[in-house]
Amino acid sequence: MAGHSHAKNVMFRKSKSNVARSKLFSKLAREIIVASKMGLPDPDHNARLRMAVNAAKAQSMPKDNIERAIKKGQGGDAESYDEIRYEGYGPGGVALIVECLTDNRTRTVADVRAAFSKFGGALGETGSVAFMFDRVGVVSYPKDKGSEDAMLEIALEVGAEECASDEEGHEFLTTPESFAAVREALEAKLGAPSESGIFFRPQNTVPVPDAVGETLIKLIETLDDHDDVQRVTGNYELSDALMAKLEG
Repeated sequence: MAGHSHAKNVMFRKSKSNVARSKLFSKLAREIIVASKMGLPDPDHNARLRMAVNAAKAQSMPKDNIERAIKKGQGGDAESYDEIRYEGYGPGGVALIVECLTDNRTRTVADVRAAFSKFGGALGETGSVAFMFDRVGVVSYPKDKGSEDAMLEIALEVGAEECASDEEGHEFLTTPESFAAVREALEAKLGAPSESGIFFRPQNTVPVPDAVGETLIKLIETLDDHDDVQRVTGNYELSDALMAKLEG
C-alpha cells in the first residue's frame, strides 16, 4: 500500500464557501439516509451509518440535520439511491473513478460524461481504470492525536497494515476485510476518526504538468460540485507549486 497521504493528491478540495458547505451537508445527508435505510437507525449497531455520522460530525454538520437524515432513511417515503461507479480518463490521461449516489442514473451518467468531455477527458467502461487502484480501508485522525512513533505503535497493536503521517494528520491503512475490526479498535483507543471508509487508492501516481493539472482540477471540481457525486479519486500527482497556487 502506498505510504503517502491521499489528501494532497488523490482528493483535492479547496476551502468551502457557505454555498459549497451546504452542498457538502446535502451529500453527507444522502449517505446517512442510505446507510440508515440499509440497517438499524442506531450507529452503534450499523457500521455504515456510524461511518456516515462520523464523517458528518467531522464536517461540523448540525446534530439536527444528522438526526433528520437518519429518520428519513427509516421512513417508508425515503428516496431510493443507487450506488454507481463511473470510470474514465481526464486531461493528460489521468485515471479517475467517480463514485455516486443517485436517484436518476440517466441524468447522472449524462452529466458525468459531459463534464469529462468539457475538460478534454473521456468516460470509459466499468473496469477501464479500476485495475490501477486498490480498495483500501482508511481511518484518519488529526495530527494532535499523537506523534508519528506513537501512531505506528498503535497501528501494530490494532492490526493495521501501516500508519502514514504527515502535516495533514495520521492515516491508518488496512485491508477491506479487516477494516471494521481495525476501525473499532482505533475508536476505542483514539475516539471517533475524522474520516473512515474503504476507498480506492492508486497503485501508482502520475506526475501531471501544471498546465494540464489546472484543467484536471477544473474537471474534478465540476464533478465534485455535482449533487450525485460522493467522491472523485485519481492517480495524479500535482506539483507543490500548483498546489500552492490552487490553495492560495
